[in-house]
Amino acid sequence: MNALLIVLALLAALWVCAYHRYTALGWSAVIAVGLGALTAEGDLPRPALVVFWVVFAIGAALLNPSPLRRVILSAPLLALFRRILPQVSQTEQEALAAGTVWWDGDLFSGRPDWAKLLALPKPALSAEEKAFVDGPVEELCAMLDDWQITHELHDLPPHAWQFIKDHGFFGMIIPRQYGGLGFSALAHSEVVLKLTTRSGTAAVSVMVPNSLGPAELLLHYGTDAQKNYYLPRLARGLEIPCFALTSPEAGSDAGGIPDFGIVCRGEWEGKPDVLGIRLTWEKRYITLGPIATLIGLAFRLYDPDHVLGNHEDVGITLALIPSRTPGVHIGRRHLPLNVVFMNGPNWGKDVFIPMDYVIGGAANVGQGWKMLMNCLAAGRSISLPANGVGIAKLCALTTGAYGRVRTQFKMPVGRFEGVEEAIARIGGNTYIMDAARVMTAGAVDLGEKPSVVSAIVKYHLTERGRQVINDAMDVHAGKGVCLGPNNYLARSYQSVPIAITVEGANILTRSMIIFGQGAIRGHPWVLKEIDATLETDRGKALKDFDAAFFGHAAFVVSNLARTLWLGFTRGHGVSAPGDRHARRYFQQLTRMSSAFALMADISMLLLGGSLKRRERMSARLGDILSQLYLASAALKRYEDNGEPAQELPLLQWSVRDAFCRIDAAFIELLENLPFRAVSTFLPYIIFPYGREFKPPRDALSRRVVNVLMEPNPVRERLTAGVYVPRNENEPVGALEAALRAVIAVEPVEAKLRAAAKAGAISGRFADELAAQALAKGVISKAEAEALERAGTLRRKVIMVDDFPQDLGKSEIVQSTQPVTFEALRKK
Repeated sequence: MNALLIVLALLAALWVCAYHRYTALGWSAVIAVGLGALTAEGDLPRPALVVFWVVFAIGAALLNPSPLRRVILSAPLLALFRRILPQVSQTEQEALAAGTVWWDGDLFSGRPDWAKLLALPKPALSAEEKAFVDGPVEELCAMLDDWQITHELHDLPPHAWQFIKDHGFFGMIIPRQYGGLGFSALAHSEVVLKLTTRSGTAAVSVMVPNSLGPAELLLHYGTDAQKNYYLPRLARGLEIPCFALTSPEAGSDAGGIPDFGIVCRGEWEGKPDVLGIRLTWEKRYITLGPIATLIGLAFRLYDPDHVLGNHEDVGITLALIPSRTPGVHIGRRHLPLNVVFMNGPNWGKDVFIPMDYVIGGAANVGQGWKMLMNCLAAGRSISLPANGVGIAKLCALTTGAYGRVRTQFKMPVGRFEGVEEAIARIGGNTYIMDAARVMTAGAVDLGEKPSVVSAIVKYHLTERGRQVINDAMDVHAGKGVCLGPNNYLARSYQSVPIAITVEGANILTRSMIIFGQGAIRGHPWVLKEIDATLETDRGKALKDFDAAFFGHAAFVVSNLARTLWLGFTRGHGVSAPGDRHARRYFQQLTRMSSAFALMADISMLLLGGSLKRRERMSARLGDILSQLYLASAALKRYEDNGEPAQELPLLQWSVRDAFCRIDAAFIELLENLPFRAVSTFLPYIIFPYGREFKPPRDALSRRVVNVLMEPNPVRERLTAGVYVPRNENEPVGALEAALRAVIAVEPVEAKLRAAAKAGAISGRFADELAAQALAKGVISKAEAEALERAGTLRRKVIMVDDFPQDLGKSEIVQSTQPVTFEALRKK
């Protein structure tokens, strides 16, 4: 009996060692104490005790860090790893090495440090940045007519282009010393967001010079001469940049671009023997390409005569080429889904450029892919996520208002439960999207280049933006599908696939990048193991691999113990911050982080190198990591805002939805693991009580809808950044005015309904009922006037645009305005 109790106590102590990630020496000490207790009090036969001590001694000698462990265990394991690890190309290595590991590393650890996250300062605009957003950005929005831009001009009007140049919109990321605005990533995000809510064309035209392209590449890698010449010109709009990467034969496989340059000597500006490059390329889908004066070009450089070094294939190289350079051809425009920003192909054959056109000069030849990946690691975090959030915010503002203004069956359409479901999704998605946008931009401003996080927000904020605009279109129904100046949703609806396609197509971002890169960069041990296999110094390789491999093994054991315990306790008892509403979410996120870390290692163990090809498995792991990140951002936003009770419906809906998605991703992952014995056993560790996370309940969804369907501080915070014209002749301005007017007369309308039910008044139309009610003293004159104003605004909001039968193609001009039903009825 004593022996059994000691063994049980020892097992419990070993579980504590695993849960708290004790070192191998700590494990050895605990086991030694347990064996000592068995020897003294266990009443076991001496031969058994001898066997136990011998096994312990051998195990301790082999598993504690020592030269013996490295020789006997680590050396053969290192040789095995070198044989079985899949080959990683140079471009893959550079992509993996790009950027920094940030909060994604904590989520991969299985033990997120919430205090570290919440201690980060709340991102905020400087006074100057806020003045720019409230000033020039508002002015630019006011001068834009999206219908005119997309339907008539197919371009921004000339005065808008000039305003953009004059006020430094192209130089937001360029430091002041070069004449730029020197704005933060958050300010860049806010500008793109607001412009998106007014004109997708303007948003794209402004975001591209401030995203991956000549300015950013020059800032990080340009020579002093290149910076001093080009950056001031870019900041003032004297140069219009584009970046030419995508080829007809190489889109997502950008590392395989066929465009090439040959190192040679040639004539340049009258000089006969200039070292340079002879280029041949064909690019397409190049934003701002048709009007660009400066082309950033990616190509593969070859040096057959070994002028620059010993390698014939030098690698991907980046150059800046003025579009006026002889041999450069600018093609005709593409037309991206009626958003009509400038986009088109360019090409050249045997175009000679001097070597100093290479970004960074000759020293940077062959470094292009590394340069691109490092810039993309941060740049992908800003513009496209801001675009997705801008669309979501516009939908939240307008759909909530429209749901209150538009009535059917004598009640606002937003009160129907089916419509409530869609509006709740709009509100919840917008909340978590904006939280992730702000938190990520804040990380970039703190100096991070979060490569995995940038892929998460690019993918999920554009995808959720697509879901939000689809829900908004469903609620608006006919109002949403009829094009015209009064349709504030249609162009956003058309533009969504563009953001989903560029800077890494979303399908590949989800299935290859988020987990494929995250599993190596974010995992605490995998990259160290890979680096050890590539190390050429045998002694250092063995030492590094030994530490990484056994650290990884202990990590797996720890996560197994943690996941099992946290599953049975449902995360209760885990130390977590937050008020009584948020604390439980923090605990569950810790639990799911541990489970994710365990599943990531099990998947890599079972699938090995084939996980790279099993894209759906990688995508599901990426989905879990992404939802952990988004939920973390929502909680950080709630804490940064001071835990406001009024914001709870949005927090609760968005985090519960994230947990539901995590649950579904785990189940799909487990059901598709190739080893049935493992996939049958694991659910009992992760979800011992079965599936736990359910979608948000109807009552919670209704509370979210209530936030969106009336003016209140939470709605204002959620939709902050949307351009709302004060002019009631503008469609969004009219909608906001109608919302307030309709809410104000709801008590008056209740009087009319009561009077009609009592038989005191009768009629088919609202104005007839109001006239009778006024005549009979049921309502006052002021109430009648308020009803009339609300009715006028409601009708203005509901009505859609109409056109001549030939849609204006003929030269026939109508001499009179068409007769409307309203005019006929009132005759």
